[in-house]
Amino acid sequence: MRLIVARCSVDYTGRLTTHLPEAVRLIMLKDDGGLSIWHDGGSSVKPQNWMTPPTALEFEGEPLERIVVRKFAGKTEDRLDIRIVEVVSDVTHDMGEAAELEKDGVEKHLQELLADQPHWCGEGFRLVRREWPTDIGPVDLMCRDDADGWIAVEIKRVATIDAVEQLTRYLGFIRQDPALAGCTGVLAAQQIKPQARTLAESRGLRCVEVDLAVLRGEREPDLTLFVA
Repeated sequence: MRLIVARCSVDYTGRLTTHLPEAVRLIMLKDDGGLSIWHDGGSSVKPQNWMTPPTALEFEGEPLERIVVRKFAGKTEDRLDIRIVEVVSDVTHDMGEAAELEKDGVEKHLQELLADQPHWCGEGFRLVRREWPTDIGPVDLMCRDDADGWIAVEIKRVATIDAVEQLTRYLGFIRQDPALAGCTGVLAAQQIKPQARTLAESRGLRCVEVDLAVLRGEREPDLTLFVA
């Protein structure tokens, strides 16, 4: 990756026309042909201008005076014309092979933890199977309770109305089997949106919010005070 800090102006032509007046900016050039232009003001996490690969790059001058970036989009051409007044810094770094982003607290992790500790989904729950297959997709957990009743558990990091609809569809399919006609549903999530909770409860579904740190044993669960 090449990083150029320079006093420059930038003109874009293509689907519209824009102009960035002369100022000190960071020009980031990636090996894949992508280019982005940044400034040090405001709180935006987006560049002021950019061009995604594939592109054609032209460099003029020694020292560098101009960078022209072209990208063909159908019958039109997008073009960035960067005119450099002064180069403050020009360095190239070998970034190596990028590792994929590792997400913590995703639904897969929650499913694994709740499969090992199904009692957090309901008192007396015991796991029958993870990824219980149906013709419309797998149910995250299929459990049974103390009364030997069947419970389908749908797990989300953040449960929305879509999660309620998904669990409802699963139950509609599962209950077609006479042996599972009494199957109930539980929506388990780190956070359940108020609208989702209201809809779920109106359909007879139970809602359970789970704490990832508690599931991992990183902290004790909150104690509930019972008053006689």
